[in-house]
Amino acid sequence: MNTMVNVARYHLVDRLQYLVLPVGVTFFAFLVNLTIFATLQEDHENYSGGLFTLFVFMLVCGALSMTKSLPFGLALGVSRRSYYLGTILLVAGLSALYSVGIVVFQAIEGATGGWGLSLNYFRVPWLLDGPWYLTLLTAFVFLTLMFVYGMWYGLIYRRAAVLGVVLFGAAQVLVLLGIVLVLTWTASWSKIGTFFSTLTVGGVTGVLAVLVAIAAVGGFATMRRVTV
Repeated sequence: MNTMVNVARYHLVDRLQYLVLPVGVTFFAFLVNLTIFATLQEDHENYSGGLFTLFVFMLVCGALSMTKSLPFGLALGVSRRSYYLGTILLVAGLSALYSVGIVVFQAIEGATGGWGLSLNYFRVPWLLDGPWYLTLLTAFVFLTLMFVYGMWYGLIYRRAAVLGVVLFGAAQVLVLLGIVLVLTWTASWSKIGTFFSTLTVGGVTGVLAVLVAIAAVGGFATMRRVTV
């Protein structure tokens, strides 16, 4: 456990990447949205979707944690297993921190009438628009998914360079295509539509958690074969 904590601390030496830039980019997008909606001066509720900037940045951070930081980390004598699990510990902490931030700013946003502009920047329709505890959980799982998925891509890059990343992306497209074909051949689209129409935010959070597990296991399997 101490080794994993040390790995997390090793990553946080680069506070610019894991703390400053994610927060800075998110609030820069927020200021841009404030400026735009202040100019428009619309009275109805506005949802910008700009918060997804943070989620995209978590994907980038995940990839960089396995490309930029991995060689030196292993050179320090850390095992691949400890490095991977320590990075997972890092993402759990970051996701918890940013999820709490989202909930806090949602409360401020609601108390100020959308920053006086009816702007919902930290509140995402349906997905992050419910009770605070559900928003906290959903944001945590979604942020974790983006980071872990980025880690997997970073490991693929370490293992097989750009060609590996392209093939990895193509393989996922083929899997989705196969699912589409199976659903079409079995005339199951109506069942899928019924399933998603009745799916709650809690259900979506559960699906995202399953994807986190898949990405984490896939990344761990890839990590064992990475050469530096």
